[in-house]
Amino acid sequence: MERSAGRSRRRRRRSRPVLGATLAVATAAALTVTGLVSTAQAADINNAKNAGFESGLANWSCSGGSGAAVSSPVRSGTSALKATPAGQDNAKCSQSVKVKPNSTYALSSWVQGGYAYLGVSGTGTTDVSTWTPGSSSWTKLSTSFRTGANTTSVTVYTHGWYGQAAYFADDVEVTGPDGGGGEEPGPVIPAAPAGLTAGATTTSSVALSWNAVSGATGYKVYRNGVQATTSTGTSATVTGLTADTAYQFSVSATNAAGESVKSAAISARTAKEGTGPGPGPAVPKHAVTGYWQNFNNGAAVQKLTDVPADYDIIAVSFADATPTPGQVTFNLDTAGLNGYTDAQFRADIKTKQAQGKNVIISIGGELGTVRVDNDASATAFANSVYALMQEYGFNGVDIDLENGLNATYMTKALRQLSAKAGSKLVITMAPQTIDMQSTSGEYFKTALNIKDILTVVNMQYYNSGSMLGCDGKVYSQGSVDFLTALACIQLEGGLDPSQVGIGVPASTRGAGSGYVSPSIVNAALDCLTKGTNCGSFKPSKTYPSLRGAMTWSTNWDATAGFAWSKAVGPHVRSLP
Repeated sequence: MERSAGRSRRRRRRSRPVLGATLAVATAAALTVTGLVSTAQAADINNAKNAGFESGLANWSCSGGSGAAVSSPVRSGTSALKATPAGQDNAKCSQSVKVKPNSTYALSSWVQGGYAYLGVSGTGTTDVSTWTPGSSSWTKLSTSFRTGANTTSVTVYTHGWYGQAAYFADDVEVTGPDGGGGEEPGPVIPAAPAGLTAGATTTSSVALSWNAVSGATGYKVYRNGVQATTSTGTSATVTGLTADTAYQFSVSATNAAGESVKSAAISARTAKEGTGPGPGPAVPKHAVTGYWQNFNNGAAVQKLTDVPADYDIIAVSFADATPTPGQVTFNLDTAGLNGYTDAQFRADIKTKQAQGKNVIISIGGELGTVRVDNDASATAFANSVYALMQEYGFNGVDIDLENGLNATYMTKALRQLSAKAGSKLVITMAPQTIDMQSTSGEYFKTALNIKDILTVVNMQYYNSGSMLGCDGKVYSQGSVDFLTALACIQLEGGLDPSQVGIGVPASTRGAGSGYVSPSIVNAALDCLTKGTNCGSFKPSKTYPSLRGAMTWSTNWDATAGFAWSKAVGPHVRSLP
């Protein structure tokens, strides 16, 4: 969703090299250096730093945040690199290595998983690389290079391939004369973690977080002096606890050298039975969703109680990211909302719920940068969203991440949240049209992964351009056919009709492009549910339980005199 009016979020697609051609070049490069491979001299050392990733990503830089140190699989030690390519990123991880001029170095690494490349640039002579199309077990990549007369450092790198599976790397070696850095010292026992704090609590669990420790590859969490769980990140949730009971918690840091002393202990008490956000009102069979803006971008400024009764689900936009990956918080923009206080906001949530409405917190938006791409960030996401539900009374969460989504870990996060919040949890999603063109897309996979707990997917049929419909034909935005033919992909791709909604701007100022009049929205709803008022595209069957419609935003609707909700709201309620 857009914070500023009229700004298009359509991304320009970068052209990619042809995979086969690139593999051929890489193969040729590997063949040309065969004659350079030689046995390292006895005095040679490994000039790479943190070669086994025992200190996380220290000394390494990975493009687009694609890399992470993981505890499994590893070839040796306790850690290895996992790097996950995206559609426009090959997950390149690199390190600058000091070398001697006019010297020969053996370059190697063990790899596993998807396409994996190993190479070196800046040699002053011939840059080299080698690769493997992937393997299910550890495979060694090896090559060598010679430095030029003035070369004192080179860049060693690994990378995968665009959109392919993640690859793993371990035990990187740049073996040859000491370039000036000397042999890398072994790991030392890390310091004790600091900053241990307790977060969200339930009747049976306590969420904990702490500061990262340099050189640590993992952490052990203790409950009343006994190890309760482990974590590779800086947060964990201790479960299996008794309601309304105080516990002592501490945490230690670990790596290949050993375990630190425990942190200072803190006390936390589990919730009493019957506390928490509690169940919310049931979502109607046919529902209208509206996004409420927690900022002023020229649309009408509203309190929650200003949102018309035509809206069944109100998505508060947006939660804010914190420095902890995956973790979110909420900060009411009191100044931008003409003095709307936090106390009024909380009271208005209860008022809306008493009227049978669900108020949820939306994550992401056009400028949102929340990343959930590993176990630690998934847990941080679930814990922090649940904490907001407890604090404000939100009934659920909306996923509107327009800057990338990892299906594996978002699925884990939402299932953890569901386990905490219970069966009444409302989960909505607002993908862009490109995200729902195929069931192989990360958004579509996430929706299917959580189909048993998902409320509705309200795809954004705007700021899009032309897209394929389920019949393989191209449709342009702004028409009834665009709405129906693209909805058909979701309906036939595995989602239940009750989990599909049509998302459109409330006014011409609500988006850069793609506005359609309320009459077009209503025609599309009729076409999909009853087979009437269709354009040139008519689905092969009807979907009477289609959930309804969504708009960005209630504020832009107010700016236009509520023309959208006055027309679409009653029509949604009249659907079969």
